[in-house]
This record gives sequence, structure tokens and C-alpha cells, in this order.
Amino acid sequence: MTNPTHSPNPPSTPNSRAGRREWTALGVLMLPLLLVSMDVSVLYFAIPAISADLEPSGTQQLWIFDIYAFVLAGLLMTMGSVGDRIGYRRLLLIGAAAFGTASVIAAYATSAETLIAARAVLGIGGATLMPSTMALLRTMFTDPGQRAKAIGLWSGVMTAGVALGSVLSGVLVQYFWWGSVFLVNLPAMALLLLIGPFLLPESKNPAPGRFDWPSVPLSMAAVLPVIYGLKEIPSEGWHAQYVVSITVGLLFATLFVHRQRTTASPMIDPTLFRNRGFAPSVVLNLLSAFGMMGSAFFTTQYLQSVLGKSPMEAALWALLPSVPIGMAAPLATTLVQKGVDRAYVVASGFTIAACGYGMLAVTGTDSLWLILAAAGVLASGIVMVMSQIMDLAMGTAPVEKAGVASSLMETGSEFGGALGMAVLGSIGTAIYRHGIPTSAPAPAHETLGGALAVAHQLPGRTGDALLATARDAFTDGMHGAAIAGAVLLLGAAVAAVGTLRGIRVQAPEPVTAEPQKAEA
Repeated sequence: MTNPTHSPNPPSTPNSRAGRREWTALGVLMLPLLLVSMDVSVLYFAIPAISADLEPSGTQQLWIFDIYAFVLAGLLMTMGSVGDRIGYRRLLLIGAAAFGTASVIAAYATSAETLIAARAVLGIGGATLMPSTMALLRTMFTDPGQRAKAIGLWSGVMTAGVALGSVLSGVLVQYFWWGSVFLVNLPAMALLLLIGPFLLPESKNPAPGRFDWPSVPLSMAAVLPVIYGLKEIPSEGWHAQYVVSITVGLLFATLFVHRQRTTASPMIDPTLFRNRGFAPSVVLNLLSAFGMMGSAFFTTQYLQSVLGKSPMEAALWALLPSVPIGMAAPLATTLVQKGVDRAYVVASGFTIAACGYGMLAVTGTDSLWLILAAAGVLASGIVMVMSQIMDLAMGTAPVEKAGVASSLMETGSEFGGALGMAVLGSIGTAIYRHGIPTSAPAPAHETLGGALAVAHQLPGRTGDALLATARDAFTDGMHGAAIAGAVLLLGAAVAAVGTLRGIRVQAPEPVTAEPQKAEA
């Protein structure tokens, strides 16, 4: 059977609106997306049990935790380009099979080396799933209004997954063994493999050109050193090795960009950035991730180390801000559909998020409800931004390049999140260290966690005084970082108005789709 032929510019008709089949398919796509985002935080409570069972070294424990995010970030652009060539549905199903298989291996790993390898394969699978889900969403929802609603759901699920991952791991580890945090992936992946071929359309770039193999190592060499350096700086400080790592990554990024601009078949087509709105979307998406992850660095520590909540209590309390998040994306979509310029909606989202940072800036050392309200306001504003920015980027990018466009946006999110934690974390750490007396033990000068450990070993009032001082210093550091975050997000609001005003998503572009094949 041959593929149907599409006219170069098909008119928008009522038949282009998605029906029950497409919305059901979207529900299926949300499952792998939720699991991929959950796997970023699913080891928060499982690491102690893993350490007791597998006895990894300190370095191995770090790799168990971080290898997933590193591989995911490093391969996003590669997998987006692969999906444009072999088909998004095919890549999604391959990734689901790899993700499920790696989950089983991780669950029953008998050594730290096996678990690290399995987590790396999970990262590879995640890198295939994330751009594929967005590209397929772009293919299924060609009506601008429906696509905006679908992308709003996508953004909400993506944000909720990170919060749910830590809570789910705490519950599973409490009642089962640590391997259960990986086995929870299997039902969703099995469902996707069973019904995905019948529900999901296949689409790909009809003329992708030759795959540019040299761009693969260049892209990874550009992403991984920068992500590594930015992740380590908040906890370890601006040591030379991390600065060198970031510098090396930026040098490779320069080579990667040069390669994309000069080769005949680039991995990332530079013409994407000629579409008005796409380049600002990438930058504003990075800034929104900066704001989200920069705040998470402080709120999670505040709940546990300042308020004294257990990890499980902190994770459960952290779910409360998710309630207003669920309303943020639909509200933003409704405003745009009613004729409000998208630039002002995005700017409003950044402003709301800045207000969340403003609330963090006045939080005391015993303000549970204020910290939760601040987290909810901040996250709601960021989700408003993310849903509209992603919709604009995917709406302005050609359908046949949806995989690459999605992978660029996701890579920008990874960079923005790491940069937010590095910059705001460094500001907070500097203020914290300034607030600790010089006579305090050395570990107390490093982190709040170090101060808590030392304080419990000191006698009576001496320990209590150090504990109170450290908590005050951390809160002061959070105030300084929150002010910096608010200023940056207000600047992003101004930039959004200047770069996005008047941009409208054009009529849907053609899709090269392969017909569904089902045997009787």
C-alpha cells in the first residue's frame, strides 16, 4: 500500500479536527511521558535501600543517580533527528521496548555496575520517548486550538511527573523492595507496545537527507560537560574542574553549531530558526526551566532541613502546589483562544512566577504554608509559559521536523534547569556561608546539611545555637536567590512581549503519514 499524497498547502477544514481516537491516543502517549519525567526523581528515597543492598562506592552511587539524566540530555537532539527519519511511532515503540527491558534489568540488578548500565539504557529510552511524544502530538492535532489544549496537558503531565516520582518511590520502598520503583514502568510500556501500533499514526520527514553521524558525538560533547559542570557547582562550588568542564562543552557547542550551518544534511536544520517565534521560544523555554529548577533547589531543602520534615513528609507536602498547576495551562490556552496576544499571556506567566519568587523572598524559618503557596504560584506561572511556548514552537516548525524541534526544546529545558540550580544555588550558598560564624566547624560552612549533622554532635545550647544560625543563614540565602530569580523572570516577561507580540501560528502544514495497518 502506498502513502497518500498530500498537496503542498492543504486547506484547513473541519476534518482536520481530532476526534475520539486522537484524544485516546494522547492518553496513551501521556503514560511514557509521565514515567520518563518520574524517573528523574524516582530514586530520591530508593538510594538508601540500594546502597544497603548493592554496597556501591561513593562514585558509583553518584552515577546510579545521575547517569539517567546525563544520557537523556546528551541524546535528545540525536533521537529527534532519528525520529524525523525512521518515523516517530517506530522510534517511540523502540524506545518503549528498551525502556521496559532496562527497567526489568534495573529492578533485579545484583551489582552497582549492572544498575548503572541499566539506568544508562533507561536514559537512551527516555531520549527516544520525549521528542517522539511531542512530534506525534503535533501530527495528530493539526487544529491550532486542539493542539494548544493537548500541549497544555503535555506540559502539566511533564511537570507533575517529577513531583510524583519522589512520592511514588517513597511509598514503594516502604512497602516493597527498591526494585519496585523500576517495575512500575512495565504496565504502561506494555500497554503502549500493544495498542500504540493501532492508535498512533506514523509520520516522518519525506526528504530527511543523509544522517550526519559526526554531529552525534559533537552534540553529546557539547551537552554532557556543560550539564555535568552545572549540576556539580551548587553543591561543590566553582572548582576549576567544573569550570573547565563547562568551557570544554561550550567549545564543542561552537563546533556543533558550525557543523550544522555548513554541512549539507545537518542534524538540526538551521532553517528552523528562520521561523519567527521559534528562536525566542527556545530561549524563553530555557528561562522558564531556569526558574522552575532554581526554586526547587531551595524548597526541597527548606521543607526537610529548615522545617525538619522527613523525606516522605516533605514529598507529600510538595504535592499540594500541584493543585493550582493543573489549572494554569488550560487558563493560558483559553486566554489565547479568546484573542489575547500570546506574548502577553507568556509575559503574565513569567510575572506570576516572579511573584512566587517574591513570596520566597519573605519566607521565614517557620513558614510551611507560605513556602507551599510560593511554590504553587511559581510553578503555575512557569506552566503557563511552558504550555504556550511549546505550542508556539511546534506550531511554527514544519511537521516533518517536529522531532528535531521538540528535542531542541527539551534540550533547552535540561540546560535551563541545570543553569538555574547552578546560578541560584551558588547565590544562596554564598549568602549562607557569609552568615555562618567563622568559629563554626568546617562542615557547617559547606551546606545546611553539614551544619545539621555537626549541630547534633555538639552539646546542648551550642548545638541549638548553631542549628538556629544555620537555618537563618539558609533562609537568607534563599531570599537572595529568590530576588535574583524574580528579577530574571521579570526580564523574561519584558523579552516575551518584545519578541512574541503579534506572532500567530499558521495553518497546519502537511503530514506524511503512513496508513494504519491492522490484520484481521
